[in-house]
Amino acid sequence: MPDGVRTVSDEVFLRSCKVEVFRGPGPGGQKRNKTSSNVRITHQPSGLQAIAGESRSQTKNREAALRRLRLRAAIELRQPIALELFAPPEWFSLDVSGRNPLYPQVIGLVLDILCACDWATAPAKDRLGVGSSQFTKFLQAEPEVWKAVQKEREARNLRPLTQN
Repeated sequence: MPDGVRTVSDEVFLRSCKVEVFRGPGPGGQKRNKTSSNVRITHQPSGLQAIAGESRSQTKNREAALRRLRLRAAIELRQPIALELFAPPEWFSLDVSGRNPLYPQVIGLVLDILCACDWATAPAKDRLGVGSSQFTKFLQAEPEVWKAVQKEREARNLRPLTQN
């Protein structure tokens, strides 16, 4: 993931994306079949996609797809971290809610630190200045994050993390 992609505004991020609208499949009556309210956003540099179609509003679906895409990018794309120079940024907090615009950015940073620590949680949580329990709860809060961490740990023959 190019540096800064997580920190740019939605407007700037969308410049590197392809946005498509289409009609949703399945039941829903006349309204569903007449309006192109579903939205697919593709981040062209990475090929990652997100789709939203749960609302009849194209605007709401676009917002949902963008949020999903930013979250997917934070989970799947890594930025290298020089551990010896790393200090948590001022905006960093594990107490951020899933609705906070910084949420994908926090997830990305946590996963980048884990990656730099070869997916070992003890040095990662120490670098971030957080406790073990808080760190594990944060990872568990987003199922896709938990799954990604477990997969990376398994690939390195590290024992799986246990749920709190």
